Amino acid sequence: QVQLVESGGGLVQAGGSLRLSCAASGRTFSNYAMGWFRQAPGKQRELVAAITSGGNTDYADSVKGRFTISRDNAKNTVYLQMNSLKPEDTAVYSCAAGRRYYYTGPQDFGSWGQGTQVTVSS
Repeated sequence: QVQLVESGGGLVQAGGSLRLSCAASGRTFSNYAMGWFRQAPGKQRELVAAITSGGNTDYADSVKGRFTISRDNAKNTVYLQMNSLKPEDTAVYSCAAGRRYYYTGPQDFGSWGQGTQVTVSS
């Protein structure tokens, strides 16, 4: 069973930046895909960014060019660098562990962290 702990959320003005971190334990981190999801009040959870075990990445259209997902297998940590933040990025961000080394969609993620709040003021 994998355990995930996020950190790095907070309050930032529009146009600012934040970096989220997610520390994983409980299984061989480097063998699995990782993802960042977010959920705003009244909205469905959405997959924001994902990275395979080999480092290939995908992003939701709404964050392309602004967010960057990366991983440090030596530290068992996945990051989400968020730049040019907008008020509509306000949400609880959670990292998730994939079921295998690749992913085809949100359904391929099965373990979740507790989430960290990101609030972007206008």
